[in-house]
Amino acid sequence: MVQENDTYIHEFILLGFPTTAELQALLFVIFLAVYLLTVTENIVIIALVVTNPQLHKPMYFFLGHLAFLEACYISVTVPKLLVTLVTRSKSISFAGCMAQLYFFIALVCTECVLLAVMAYDRYAAICAPLRYALAMSRGACLRLAAASWLLGFLVAVLKVSFISQLSFCGPGLINHFYCDISPLLNLSCAQRRLAELVDFVAALFNLLIPLSVIVVSYACIISTILLIPKAQNRKKAFSTCTSHLAVVVIFFSATLFMYARPRSVNSRDLNKLVSIIYTIVTPMLNPFIYCLRNQEVKDTLVKVLCSRAALSRVSASDH
Repeated sequence: MVQENDTYIHEFILLGFPTTAELQALLFVIFLAVYLLTVTENIVIIALVVTNPQLHKPMYFFLGHLAFLEACYISVTVPKLLVTLVTRSKSISFAGCMAQLYFFIALVCTECVLLAVMAYDRYAAICAPLRYALAMSRGACLRLAAASWLLGFLVAVLKVSFISQLSFCGPGLINHFYCDISPLLNLSCAQRRLAELVDFVAALFNLLIPLSVIVVSYACIISTILLIPKAQNRKKAFSTCTSHLAVVVIFFSATLFMYARPRSVNSRDLNKLVSIIYTIVTPMLNPFIYCLRNQEVKDTLVKVLCSRAALSRVSASDH
């Protein structure tokens, strides 16, 4: 059990969504359906990128990494949420909380960097097409992807190492559905200024630098596209960026709202609502955005589905 005030605690209670039993059951069905759909969508994108030679391009190489990341990302928070909804067991051990926090931070930080890398890829393709093959060679793509993952997981080590060393006093009630930084810092009964400073500086570094790269890349992309004489060619060039740009706007809008809004609009229930958007809704929407807004991915998916349907008809006729 969680121990009383003024004593150290070894587990936390995730309050989640305190509602009636009927609404809890409804939330369980909704979140389970969203989780299965999201994982399936991202697996389909990974399979398309890996198995279809026409998608063996830098843009889709990074899209495959993004799909894998988001399948992992939603798996960090939703399974525990589903358990709390169906069993009413809301406790999470200290080690389990720190592990969830670590992987959540690592994947968020990795996504920030990966989205910046994808913006750079579009910049190189549109603004420097003659040097694109060299700038985005297979070796360069592997290094950029590895750097994104490595940087994300290193930032998470830094943040969690400071948070895990704090002393937490009871009752360890976290008004959230997963272990997040802000609720944990609020539970600390020790001096937490250093941990808050490290968290702020790391978040600033990991949000503003990738966002700056994205903004500069798209400023160059838009200025280059505007110089293209034919409207049809301008539309074709910009169409390769629209899906990525949509994902960037959704992801960074929710993330910046959570971590950069003024204290005066702080609300724990609002935190949970916004957290649902960028931990559950966004990973579900991103595969739709990339499939519906990207003609090459859409064409490949249709081709695969048609070939599967044709094989099924041939198999059925043989029997």
